[in-house]
Amino acid sequence: MSSSDIVVLGRLADPYGIRGWIKLHPFGDDPLNWKTIPVWQIGREDGPWREIRLNGLKTHGDGLVVAFDDVTDRTAAEAMKGLLVGVMREQLPATGENEYYWADLIGLAVLNEAGDDLGIVAGLIETGANDVLRVVGKDGQERLLPFVDAVVLAVDTAARQIRVDWGSDW
Repeated sequence: MSSSDIVVLGRLADPYGIRGWIKLHPFGDDPLNWKTIPVWQIGREDGPWREIRLNGLKTHGDGLVVAFDDVTDRTAAEAMKGLLVGVMREQLPATGENEYYWADLIGLAVLNEAGDDLGIVAGLIETGANDVLRVVGKDGQERLLPFVDAVVLAVDTAARQIRVDWGSDW
């Protein structure tokens, strides 16, 4: 198993309570649907990843909390803080037309209508209004482009590029 086989769903945050529950910061839509996936992966960006069984996922206030088998107390939950959670790519449902997993966008080249290379998608940022592409150019310049129809003209995962309506001097 390589890290490219794993789609990252979120990051574990602070423990919740004394029975091993952990706050989860999700990186995607519909996180409550993830409870249908019984086996998750946990690890750091640079690996290694390991399998863990989901024991519970629920809303709490305006956030989410998760419980895993073998994480039964606050001390064990504290040790998990900062770890990424993900699932094997084949466990996820297929995306619809014009829908993408963030993991599929990271690493794509971003070109504007004039053909200027704006850089590579280094990450995404979730905001209240829309997601934002974090694009880093060869010169190290970082651009934040809203992932909305008015800016993103086409996503071609096969060609590994995104076409945008965005000036190179913006």
